[in-house]
Amino acid sequence: MAKVLAALRNHWKKSTFGACLLGWGGQWLYGKHCDNLLRRAACQEAQAFGNQLIPATVPLKKATVFLNPAACKGKAGNLFEKNAAPILHLSGLDVTVVKTDYEGQAKKLLELMENTDLIIIAGGDGTVQEVITGLLRRADEAAFSKIPIGFIPLGKTCTLSHTLYPESTNQVQHITNATLAILKGETVPLDVLQIKGEKEQPVFAVSGLRWGSYRDAGVKVSKYWYLGPLKTKAAHFFSTFKEWPQKHQAALMYLGPTERPPEEPEEKPSRPPLYVRLYRRLRSYWSSPKELPQEVAPEDWEELKLSTIELSIATRNRQLDLTRTEDFMDICIEAESVSKGEFVHRGSQKMRDPHRCPEGSQCIQASRCILQLPEGTEGSFGIDNEEYEAMPVEVKLLPRKLRFFCDPRMREQMLQAAVQ
Repeated sequence: MAKVLAALRNHWKKSTFGACLLGWGGQWLYGKHCDNLLRRAACQEAQAFGNQLIPATVPLKKATVFLNPAACKGKAGNLFEKNAAPILHLSGLDVTVVKTDYEGQAKKLLELMENTDLIIIAGGDGTVQEVITGLLRRADEAAFSKIPIGFIPLGKTCTLSHTLYPESTNQVQHITNATLAILKGETVPLDVLQIKGEKEQPVFAVSGLRWGSYRDAGVKVSKYWYLGPLKTKAAHFFSTFKEWPQKHQAALMYLGPTERPPEEPEEKPSRPPLYVRLYRRLRSYWSSPKELPQEVAPEDWEELKLSTIELSIATRNRQLDLTRTEDFMDICIEAESVSKGEFVHRGSQKMRDPHRCPEGSQCIQASRCILQLPEGTEGSFGIDNEEYEAMPVEVKLLPRKLRFFCDPRMREQMLQAAVQ
C-alpha cells in the first residue's frame, strides 16, 4: 500500500489524468445503463399494446414511416433503429419504413403512397415540411389529410416537439416518449400555412415563414463552429458589417381572422331509412321555390407598405389553444430602427424561438395575406427552417388541417390552460 501511495505521489500528473479519465468513463457507462433501462421500460409498455387481442376479421393497422437518415448529421437512422423501431414493432402495428435518399424525395413518395392508417415522420423540421407538402399536394388530399400523423423528433431542429411532447434533456427519453404517444392515440389538430408563389406549386408549413436579417444571420451560425458557445453572437455581429440599418421593403395585403366553425363529429350519422329519404325528396320537390342567394360581400382587404428588419408569418401551433373561437395566423413586422448591440442580443433569442415577436413590433392577426416584393429583391425565405428563394407569395391559413399524435399530458395541459 505504501508503494502505491508513493507512486501516486511521485507521478501525480498521470494519477490526476487517470482519475479524471476513470471518472468520465464511469459516468459514460452509467449514462448508457440508464438509457438501456429507459428503452426496456418503453418496450415493455409497447408490448402491452401488442398483446391486446383483436378479432380475426379486423386487419392490423398499417403504419408508414418516412425516415430521413441524414437528419441530425447522419445519426437519425441509428437513433431510430435503437430507440423507436423496437417500440413500433412490439406494438402490433404493420410497420413499413421508407428511407429517403435525397432532398425532396418524400414529396414524390407521398404521391405514390397507397392507403395507410398512420403516417409517422422520423426526422426534423425539413422532413415534416416535405411530408406534409407531398400529402397536401395529392389530388385526394381531402381524404388523406384525415390520416393521423406521428412525429418522432430525430433532427437538429424539431419545432413541433415543443407542442406535442414534454420537454426532456435526455434524447433517448424524448424519442421513446414520442413513439409511445403514437400508440396511445391522443391527437390534436394543427393549423397549416399554404404558401404559393406565382408559378410554382404550393408549399405547406406547420410553423411559419421568415424573411429578414435575423434569419439570414442564423443560417450562417454553423460557419463559426470553432468559436463554440460564441458562434451565434459572432454570426449576428459580423452580419452588422453590411449596410446598416438593414431594411426589407414590401407591400402586404391581408384579411382579418375568421370565425371558427363547429368541429365536425368524427362519426358520421347513419343513413336514414328509405321512406324518410323519399319523403324529404317529395317535400323539397313540391315546396315553394327557394329565394335566390344574396350576393356575397367583397372581401375586406387591408393594405400596408412595410420596411422592416424582419417579417415573420407564423401559425398558432406553438401556443396551441383548443378552445379559441377564431382562426388566424400571426404576422410580426419588426421595427427597422435596431441598434447593432440589440440586434446581436435579439439574434441569440431568436435562435431559441425563431417566431418571437419583440416589443415595438407591429403584430397583425390574419387568415390570408399577399406579400409583394419589389423587383430585383434578393435573399431567401425560411419556411419551417428550410430555405426557399424570396418571391411574391400568397399565404393562406388552413385551420385545423392535420391531426398529430401528442402526449396525453400535453393535451391535458392545453385543456386546463384554456379553462383557466
